[in-house]
Amino acid sequence: MGKAYPAAQSQYRFVFKLSYFHTLNQDMNIGFDAKRAYHNTTGLGVYSRTLITSLAQQFPEHAYYLFNPKKSSAFHFPHTENLREVLPAFPASLFPSAWRSSWIKKDLDKYNIDLYHGLSHEIPLGIQKTKIKTVVTIHDLIHERYPTQYNPIDVKIYHRKFKYACANADKVIAISQQTRQDIMDIYKIPGEKITVCYQSCNPIFSITVDEKEKKRVKDFYGLPDEYFLYVGSVIERKNLLSICKALAMLKDWKVPLVVIGDGDKYKHQVKEYITANQLENQVLFLSETLSSGGTSLPVEHFPAIYQSAIAMIYPSLFEGFGIPVLEALFSGLPVITSNVSSLPEAGGDAAWYVNPLRAEEIAAGMQKIYLDGGLRGKMKQDGLKHALHFTPEKCAAQVMEVYKSI
Repeated sequence: MGKAYPAAQSQYRFVFKLSYFHTLNQDMNIGFDAKRAYHNTTGLGVYSRTLITSLAQQFPEHAYYLFNPKKSSAFHFPHTENLREVLPAFPASLFPSAWRSSWIKKDLDKYNIDLYHGLSHEIPLGIQKTKIKTVVTIHDLIHERYPTQYNPIDVKIYHRKFKYACANADKVIAISQQTRQDIMDIYKIPGEKITVCYQSCNPIFSITVDEKEKKRVKDFYGLPDEYFLYVGSVIERKNLLSICKALAMLKDWKVPLVVIGDGDKYKHQVKEYITANQLENQVLFLSETLSSGGTSLPVEHFPAIYQSAIAMIYPSLFEGFGIPVLEALFSGLPVITSNVSSLPEAGGDAAWYVNPLRAEEIAAGMQKIYLDGGLRGKMKQDGLKHALHFTPEKCAAQVMEVYKSI
């Protein structure tokens, strides 16, 4: 569904002992569409890796098969005896997309899969005609709400795949009440078929970073002493331009904004505004400072960057959930975010809410949080408390309840 925000190599790693695996006595053989888990650097990948890892560790009585259409060295999983990666054999390996979308059923049967979970909007064609139970996670229906922001062909493909999955899966998981309502309204799926299971984020964000490490990371990227933080792809829906307009309103300020994320056409529009309003020294695009010339940051650097900021600003116009908000709350970072779509679900009573189309509201929130140390402290504590509703353990337990209900 497009870039959400950049991340680099995951800390997840595993070594698998095949001989031991086949001697285990698991209650269920659970298969996953693991394409995003192995290949995706954005929110869909984070969701897949976090959920699979949490399930395997929290419910070791089950066997977990990760069906990966193509070999990748980008991400690995922790050493867990009940995890196994499954790749297509020749000649199916020559057609990974076809294998993932349909041919995979033969391998699901081969490994006696009891339940198959499509982690990102899809299930294999015709799987409902087999004995295998199915669950699909729907993250958002943004392509239905904002079709002009996508390639028209992609919109048609997404519409067909998402609707098919919702109609034919035994259960649908929505990652927010907003997404559940959209599935009901747009695809006419009955509400009793849809369960809201909130997602978590990479556990690394809950680790407190010491001052020495913060300084090391800040020096590495040339970060200023104080800054606001934006994390997200630089696209129209994410609304970075409104933050820049807020900065322009705070003319007496020189507090910079650090941007983690990249974009194309919309980024050019944002940079034109930055230049026209003499904000070049206040908006730092971190991807442009990387010596490698890439746009990805090592995931282990993110907690230090988050915990060194004044606040996260995330005025998105629409989100299925808004994972950067959750990452910030786990990091003890105050959050300014939008009062629309699912973002109040992500931020709870811990965030400062604004109309994302009113830059003056964003500016007021930035000024208040910056100047009021007491408020920052309260928002940090409220955020950490709210984040406890979204621990990997709680999210995995909710998903397991869905599995057991089928």
